[in-house]
Amino acid sequence: MLKVKAKKFLGQHFLLDFDIARRIADTLDGFPELPIVEVGPGTGVLTRFLLEKDRPLTAIELDRESIPYLKRHYPELKDNIIEGDFLKMDLDKLYPGQFCVIGNYPYNISSQIFFKILEYKDLIPCCSGMLQKEVAERIAAPPGSKTYGILSVFLQAWYDAEYLFSVDATAFEPIPKVKSGVIRLVRNKRETLGCDAELFRRIVKTTFSQRRKVLRNSMKYFLGKDNEIFSDKIFDERPERLSVDDFIKLTLMTEKYRPEGFV
Repeated sequence: MLKVKAKKFLGQHFLLDFDIARRIADTLDGFPELPIVEVGPGTGVLTRFLLEKDRPLTAIELDRESIPYLKRHYPELKDNIIEGDFLKMDLDKLYPGQFCVIGNYPYNISSQIFFKILEYKDLIPCCSGMLQKEVAERIAAPPGSKTYGILSVFLQAWYDAEYLFSVDATAFEPIPKVKSGVIRLVRNKRETLGCDAELFRRIVKTTFSQRRKVLRNSMKYFLGKDNEIFSDKIFDERPERLSVDDFIKLTLMTEKYRPEGFV
């Protein structure tokens, strides 16, 4: 069935199981009025079920070998296949309004894909698909989980993340060395963080880079060594215990109590 060779440098593992492909396609049914952008359709196993939704569909594919294969097997899609790198695209130009994003994402760039989604969060109310199970679990992990981290906080600030189901490695060709997981992100009602977004980003990254330390130690970079605000109980916590709202609170406290001259 496969006539496109999976390329290691593109992180390709082609899904063979049609039942799983249909389940993935169905994850967007909560937004039936919106067009769909599929990232990396490969041999079109997921594409065939997206076409059944009878919604506008655009496929973005970087692999030049896949494109003629897709046009040959899915002629109804041929005018809506874009050859290009999703990570480098201006998504504003795809549709005049909002759209959903889906894909069996390449393992080697899945985190980058979701950071790209964040850049266009007001255009993308729903994003779903399959990626490496470890990354999928990290995105959906709640505070207090061992897998909760930077990606969890950044995405959950703007999306409700749900881990849907796991997929065994035998469902792919070639068989990957890792398991896969399917997730769905749905835009939450947050319109603004209510704090300095860049400072929020830096605090999250800094504290998780020292995740074994309590905040009293990792926040010295922003607040100095003997800041009076360190008496607050939040500084007794480690970063994996903090929710998105807690990180917003921490950012606001830092804005207020940061000594002059500290970055």
